[in-house]
Parts: sequence; C-alpha cells; structure tokens
Amino acid sequence: MKQNKSFYTVLLTAISLCFSTQLFAAGAPINIEADHMESLEEENNVLFSGNVDASQADVRIRADKLTVYYTAAGKKKKQEVKRLRCEGNVEITKGEWLGTGKTMNYLAKDRKVILSGDAKAWQGTNLITGNTIIYYLDEGRSEVIGGRPAATVDGKTGEKKTGRVKATLTPQ
Repeated sequence: MKQNKSFYTVLLTAISLCFSTQLFAAGAPINIEADHMESLEEENNVLFSGNVDASQADVRIRADKLTVYYTAAGKKKKQEVKRLRCEGNVEITKGEWLGTGKTMNYLAKDRKVILSGDAKAWQGTNLITGNTIIYYLDEGRSEVIGGRPAATVDGKTGEKKTGRVKATLTPQ
C-alpha cells in the first residue's frame, strides 16, 4: 500500500509540476493522456510517452514524449518546473497559433518556447519556417533562425548554401 501512495503522490506532483508554469491558464482543468508515465525521482523528472496529449484552456501539446524537469524539494523550497522537453511529432497550439517541430523546449524561468528541427508556425493562413522558432511568451514576439544546411550545392565553388527563414504571408 505504501508503494501505491508513493506512486500517486509522484503522479499528482508530476501533473501539478507540469502545468504549474504560467504557460497555461491558471485554475483551468488540466488533461494529460499518454500510453505510459515513468517517474525518475532521483533525476527530478517525469516522462510521459506514447501519443502524449496535454491540454489546458486553449493550449494543447501533442508529442511522442514529454519530459518534465523540476527542481528538488527542500525544507523551505517547493518543487518547481525548470523546463519541459517534447520529442517526436511535436505540435503546440494556442488559439489560432500552431507550432510544429521535431523537438520543443519550454524554459520556465525565461518563459520561452523553443521549437527545433524543421520548425514551422502558422498564424491563421500565414506560415513561417526555419530550423528553430523561439517564442517569447511575455513579450508576444518570436524569432526564427535558419541555418540548417540545404542540399543545394553551388557548382562553381562547391560550397553548401545554408537554409534560410521562409515566410508565406496571405494578404487579407
């Protein structure tokens, strides 16, 4: 019975840690579904894997894996989320904004989302692509970084051309 209480305590802690960050709306119900959950207490993280689907209010995250990294609790210090890391088929939506990539990191202290690996973001019908998209939550701004090597080779110099940021804007 003690092991079950420990498991449920860890599970509830993981869920509350995952969404105690201000990425999501305070007080709204939190829903997480995954095929598997593993708590790694000694490493201060919790891993949700297999068709992860997490949502609260108008924010939704889908990925193959979601890992919550948190600080260790102390006598006078409560556990806090340091970051979230999503891997594989990452999709995050907030309202009409949609971002995708191979990985996503949410840095709680800096309050920013970093989508990497063929990152794309849509706002309505407008699209922006690059290797990395950084979204600053408190500032309501984003930064897109190209720089991934492209398959195109300049025949004269033999140098690889770097990937570029690309935008498709649809006039209203």
